[in-house]
Amino acid sequence: MNKKLLTLAVAAAMVAPTAAMAEAILYGKLHVSIDWADVEGVSTVPVIDSKGNVVGSAVADYKGWGLNGGGDLPGEGRASRIGVKGSEDLGNGLKAIYQVEMGVQLAEENAVYGNPKGVGNAASSSDNTVYMRNTFVGLSGGWGTFVVGRNDTPMKTSTGKLDLFSDTMADYNGTVGFNDVRADNAVAYISPNLSGFQLAAAAHSGAASTAGKGENINADSIAEAYSIAGIYSNGPFYAALAYESLGNEMYMNTTTSALGETYPNGTLRAGYVNDDFTKWRLGLGLMNWNGFTLTGIYEEQSNLPNGQISPLTSPEKLKLWQIQAGYAFGNEMVKAMYGSGNRDGRFDDANTLKDLKNSIEGDYYTWAIAFDHNFSKRTKAYVLYTQYDDDVKNADWDGFSLGMIHEF
Repeated sequence: MNKKLLTLAVAAAMVAPTAAMAEAILYGKLHVSIDWADVEGVSTVPVIDSKGNVVGSAVADYKGWGLNGGGDLPGEGRASRIGVKGSEDLGNGLKAIYQVEMGVQLAEENAVYGNPKGVGNAASSSDNTVYMRNTFVGLSGGWGTFVVGRNDTPMKTSTGKLDLFSDTMADYNGTVGFNDVRADNAVAYISPNLSGFQLAAAAHSGAASTAGKGENINADSIAEAYSIAGIYSNGPFYAALAYESLGNEMYMNTTTSALGETYPNGTLRAGYVNDDFTKWRLGLGLMNWNGFTLTGIYEEQSNLPNGQISPLTSPEKLKLWQIQAGYAFGNEMVKAMYGSGNRDGRFDDANTLKDLKNSIEGDYYTWAIAFDHNFSKRTKAYVLYTQYDDDVKNADWDGFSLGMIHEF
């Protein structure tokens, strides 16, 4: 997926049209893949006694085929989409801009690791065949761009172009674990490009909504979550620094904490209730320099919400990094990536969670190689292989994909 600053469909709209009103532009991206994976410790299946009663559950491995990252296949979904965008010249250098974008599933893609990231209501989930993606209305001028609607956060867009494996089984969200968000209720601003520098900021209003935890009337702020990013892009050189905070009210309903800050007996750990899920990210890239591309990303996440890894076993801090490299020649490109994550377990002064802390700390590692062939500027085929190994959890996997992408 071409993740530019707020999808930089906004930035494209900053170019003044020649007519007073530009025609609406229909665009899209269709991405399919034939996948195979060997996954350990992902599926949960019921345990049934001799009388046919469900008496528990067990973890089952999966080895087999699938399409578009669906089912228990690892990695991210293929993020096919169709949309319409355009602008109207309002005079004096001011324009009205808009975009309506929908995700479309070309196969059964309700993947364990493949759901589009989102904050807020169900419109951002992949439970439906068609779901809403970046959709907004705004104004643009020499002072910058201001939009209101549903949008990728500045943190997400700040490093999107650094992922050479985007929307594949080796996507950096589904392997390394970088946390990207599409905010459903976003107010965003993008500065003009000043000698390669741009600043972006976005706020997510509460509206009594949560990140899938039910209604919470205490989620009432205009900035229940916020994200800021600074980007420098000049020739082959690219750098980005971003910070994002997701308020704790977005991860609990009115009466129950869902952050995982409870003792094993269920007592609420008051010392953690007011902590927000925060993260910062640094990205660096040398982009298409004589055919070579080299990127690196580091991210640190703090106070991870319950369920980010698994209930009551989410680490308090996660440190992630990845490097990617590619070389393009003719219509082909070879590329590779290597990344790792390090977990810091939750711990309290009374040592209540000592065993839990020790059970979730540790590192995991992932790598991938791929070959792309461009039939044209709009159509590409690829083959890739990727692997994930975890020192602590029984969740190792590897797999390969044969895919095709067409953009229009």
